[in-house]
Amino acid sequence: MDLGASPAPHGSSAEAPKICAVVPTRDRLELVRVAVQAILDQTYAGPIECIVVFDQSDPHPIDVAERPGRQVRTIRNHRTPGLAGARNSGVLAADGPLVAFCDDDDEWLPGKIEAQVRLLAELPDAALVACGILVRFEGKDRSRPAPGGPLRRRDFLRDRLMEINPCTALIRRNRMLEEIGLVDEEIPGGYGEDYEWLLRAAERGPVHAVPEPFVRVNWHTSSFFADRWRVIIEALHYLLDSYPDFRDEPAGLARIEGQLAFAHAGLGERRQARQWAARAVRHRWTEQRAYAALLASTGLVSNDTIIRLAHRAGRGI
Repeated sequence: MDLGASPAPHGSSAEAPKICAVVPTRDRLELVRVAVQAILDQTYAGPIECIVVFDQSDPHPIDVAERPGRQVRTIRNHRTPGLAGARNSGVLAADGPLVAFCDDDDEWLPGKIEAQVRLLAELPDAALVACGILVRFEGKDRSRPAPGGPLRRRDFLRDRLMEINPCTALIRRNRMLEEIGLVDEEIPGGYGEDYEWLLRAAERGPVHAVPEPFVRVNWHTSSFFADRWRVIIEALHYLLDSYPDFRDEPAGLARIEGQLAFAHAGLGERRQARQWAARAVRHRWTEQRAYAALLASTGLVSNDTIIRLAHRAGRGI
């Protein structure tokens, strides 16, 4: 099968490579049902298998309508508990040439795979292709178109580029296994595992994206990591230790330092929060996370309030 060739037009399965969509989940059967149904409903001529990876629980049937060319397989995460291990379990279980990811509370929109397979076929050197997103928070969507690319590792060091994440990525499975590597399961708490993987991917080749928002990312009032500031601090230091070239990108370094400041503010560690905020401002005086951390460190405004306001604007901390 020639993955460098253009995919078949809509309505024909000839030469359209199989997609394996990996969906990690844990105790959210109704949410994962919606995510899986959106994957099976993709307007793509080729076969799609949805591999639902149950983390720290036994697999359960997913109440969706399967049909020829649209199948669901449920497996258990047999690796490190958590999102990274679950994603890796799914990739290793996949048998198609192309792999994509979707979190159990996100939703692919019609046309995602069709557009991405076409772009990937045109770009044989691409490490992966992504797409834009719609951020949904409190019932409202905020459009975040993706930069088209090519994006290199330095671009990701400088800016997180949140539109480019595993839930928007389509990648050649053999390239992930043989060149980029699996998702890092050693990051404390699994925080930022997607970003670390992207840094490695962008080192192996350019990252491209379909600009249109083809994934709805659902943000909730409370995040899984919202009260885990200590774990976040450990993970951010792990990232800085793993990638010393952050020192050569002041904007990226300031972003991480601003996140460290904000996490310390969340713990009530005002002195450390202000120290990290000062470091961030020295590297980039416009780093908004530093000022958010300083505000939170006063105790007048909580981290949760600042996060909620950022989410309403379609932004994260």
